[in-house]
Amino acid sequence: MIAMAIYHFSAKIISRANGSGALAAAAYRSASRLHDQRLDRHHDFSNKAGVVHSEVMLPDGAPEHLGDREQLWNAVEAAEKRIDAQLAREIEFAIPRELTKEQGVTLAHDFVQREFVDRSMIADLNVHWDMGADGLTKPHAHVMLATREVGEEGFGAKVRDWNRTDLLNHWREAWADHVNERLAELDIDAHVDHRSLEAQGIGLEPQNKIGPAASRMAEQGRASERLVEHQAIARANGERIIAHPEIALDAITHSQATFTTRDLAMFVHRHTDGKEQFDHAMAAVRSAPELIKLGRDGRGEERFTSRTMLEIERRLDQATASLMECGGHGIPAAALESPRATARMRGLVLGEEQEAALRHITRPGDLASIVGYAGTGKSALLGIAREGWERGGYRVQGLALSGIAAENLEAGSGIASRTIASLEHQWAQGRDLLTSKDILVIDEAGMIGTRQMERIIAEAEKRRAKVVLVGDPEQLQAIEAGAAFRSIAERHGAVEITEVRRQREGWQREATRQLATGRTGAAIEAYAERGMVHAAPDRAAARESLIERWNRERSAEPGASRLILTHTRDEVRLMNERARDRLRATGELGEDVVIATERGERRFAAGDRAMFLKNERGLGVKNGTLGTVRSITSVRMAVMLDDGRAVAFDFKDYAHLDHGYAATIHKAQGITVDRAHVLATPGLDRHAAYVALSRHRDAVQLHYGEDDFADAGQLARTLSRDRSKDMVADYARHFADRREIRMSQEGIGKEKARPLARDPFAGLNLRTTPIPVAPLRTPLDRAVEHYARAQADILRVRQLGMDTLPHQQVALNKAAEALNALRPEAARDLRNAFVANRPLIDDAAKGRTAAAIRAMQLEAELRTNPECRADRFVQQWQELHRQHAQCNHSFDEAGARRASDALTSVAKALHRDPQLESLLRKRVHELGIPAPGGASLSQSLQDWIGRSRSRGIGI
Repeated sequence: MIAMAIYHFSAKIISRANGSGALAAAAYRSASRLHDQRLDRHHDFSNKAGVVHSEVMLPDGAPEHLGDREQLWNAVEAAEKRIDAQLAREIEFAIPRELTKEQGVTLAHDFVQREFVDRSMIADLNVHWDMGADGLTKPHAHVMLATREVGEEGFGAKVRDWNRTDLLNHWREAWADHVNERLAELDIDAHVDHRSLEAQGIGLEPQNKIGPAASRMAEQGRASERLVEHQAIARANGERIIAHPEIALDAITHSQATFTTRDLAMFVHRHTDGKEQFDHAMAAVRSAPELIKLGRDGRGEERFTSRTMLEIERRLDQATASLMECGGHGIPAAALESPRATARMRGLVLGEEQEAALRHITRPGDLASIVGYAGTGKSALLGIAREGWERGGYRVQGLALSGIAAENLEAGSGIASRTIASLEHQWAQGRDLLTSKDILVIDEAGMIGTRQMERIIAEAEKRRAKVVLVGDPEQLQAIEAGAAFRSIAERHGAVEITEVRRQREGWQREATRQLATGRTGAAIEAYAERGMVHAAPDRAAARESLIERWNRERSAEPGASRLILTHTRDEVRLMNERARDRLRATGELGEDVVIATERGERRFAAGDRAMFLKNERGLGVKNGTLGTVRSITSVRMAVMLDDGRAVAFDFKDYAHLDHGYAATIHKAQGITVDRAHVLATPGLDRHAAYVALSRHRDAVQLHYGEDDFADAGQLARTLSRDRSKDMVADYARHFADRREIRMSQEGIGKEKARPLARDPFAGLNLRTTPIPVAPLRTPLDRAVEHYARAQADILRVRQLGMDTLPHQQVALNKAAEALNALRPEAARDLRNAFVANRPLIDDAAKGRTAAAIRAMQLEAELRTNPECRADRFVQQWQELHRQHAQCNHSFDEAGARRASDALTSVAKALHRDPQLESLLRKRVHELGIPAPGGASLSQSLQDWIGRSRSRGIGI
């Protein structure tokens, strides 16, 4: 789980009106001795401790001598004549104490460069690493900024634009984004939130930050107004927590459904005054009836949640169960024939899994879920369903968390789509309310937090509308607490689409399936073997290598769509700049025009790629929409969007723009391009890697620096990290002697949603009665577990050199029958999955069945889909051939013989699958043999192996 790090960002003016001087302020913040020419005196703070970094940062074109701190601030003082002149602006921000000093300095430097110096400001940066009275470090930075423009001749006019309130708000948010991105890169489980406590829904008063001077005054027994105010606010907040401990619980569970004692202690420490109050507040929270103890997690840490979070999940369960019991919104199969015919005319033919999903969502019932791997053509089948629903008299609305996801849903399916936030805003105004004739199709449902999902489902249940959830719980996780889509799919079932269609080559489709099933390392290895993974000495070199390759491919295939993907905004900005440099060098861009955008000054020209960063209904653009600049002046821009529409706007009306050559991986979920280029950084995990490496049709190039990842093995391990969001239900499903709030699967399935008659938690002593850990179990989970246990029993006996015992065979047969009753041929598919991956047996036998079920589904796809079997055969053949070549190269005769025998075995088995053999005849070039002519392919492969052996050329 991710903890909350400390956030502080403030701004003030250093002015003569309040008796301040620029030299004195600079000397104190830098712990140096500076001579003030105006006052003809020295300001000496060289004995001050705690300053770990100090530098003056100059923008382009500034005179070199201003890099000297003394000369800089004397020049500032000389430029100001008024007795009440504003000399400098000071920005102060807290650095997360989770960082090392070196990391903290780098964090501050990069932010100051991007947000201030790149805007042509002179910045005097000083990083302090003080120790607070509580014994904890309080790292922070002071940035003094000149208020005048600067050129080769020195200071010019004051820049009033730097005083804008919206710019300060942007800096506050940008600092939070910058910190969170860096924490993710460093794999530190913490984040900051720039919003006020009120905006976060936390009933506490924000506290002043206390600097080292105020702390020293307190230690010396001297009064400090700021310190007194700070302590008063902290004490008041502590009293609120003691009186109402649910405040702390609700705040923590805003972004995580469950939490540990450490998470709780960090929050309480920030909002109390002194150890005594901290202890009282912790005791109040830990003894509160609202605190729910869940037991220990996989790391052995005690995990908790709040009653509110539990109740939200309970209401969600009840609302989804109520929708499942409704039998409305069905349409006859005949209503889909015309849409199917129209789709076939466009060249779209649904596969077996897509047809099953189409039948699932159009049958009677008010809740349906589709779990689809990336690139499986979910939008296409939704387009057919839309036409069928509309013919049946229903209104179909599309929803998504982000604007670009809504836009992609609408483009792919024809469903009029919008963001969830905009629809909830309409509901709050009493407008556009649902009716029983509405069908909500929610795309990228895995990114929706539990609270928001509960509100949507509850509204649909209240209005008797239908909800169709579409997504993949293995892709990017929800920002807010919970994994609601996964929970709903597990509890009420979902149709899975595993047949990947986006990638054109079979081995790449298999790699996407590997990414979807947690086998990230295997997918990366597959791309590495085809020369699509590129190492460089460091990240800067990797960045340049990526841009160079991107530029070559762009020149060779100008008609192909392409996008650069990486994890952080900083990297996106650098990539955009490098891409523009290449276009500028080849004369493909017009004259630059400097635009003041929401993210700072940007240079745009005709021919540039542009990305829109804010939903704007009047323009018809969403956050993430891409296009190409057709014309631009200092006040107006015209853009041809990628969907073929042309838009034009004045910058005074819309300035939320950035360059569109590169994007963050979060922005890219749902996007499809011909070619993708990915820069890997340490903040990635398997969810982000899955999204990044599955956006393409033709190819993806993965670049990394060896300063970030020592080798390909570390790259694969980092990109395989599981950071799935959890649910309360993952830890507990029922409470001893509390029948009113039991959450067992059977009870939820039968009960209708109803308000509680009384508070079910009143008087519950949670400190002594932990909730037993009992994760949600579906019938399929139990059947797979029973089959795995039977297989494990037989394997143990065979490992002892004994034959299978009769009762063990009977148990296995019964488990197979139960499994096949749920899914035809499931026992056969699961047995094949176990043969391919023996560790799955032990995991499934212990109740960890998710991976086994995924593998079983892949085996079913191989059994029923000859194209997939052909992909698997080609991959297996090529892999064995590579193994043989490697053994020969290293003079490993035994290994070469084993690989050769395996090739022969694979070739002989082919004659038992005529359909597969027929498909492979078209792909003999991938197998590396001549066309078989009239002989069977099985025999041709065996003959080729024999000839190669006799010639001694590798087989």
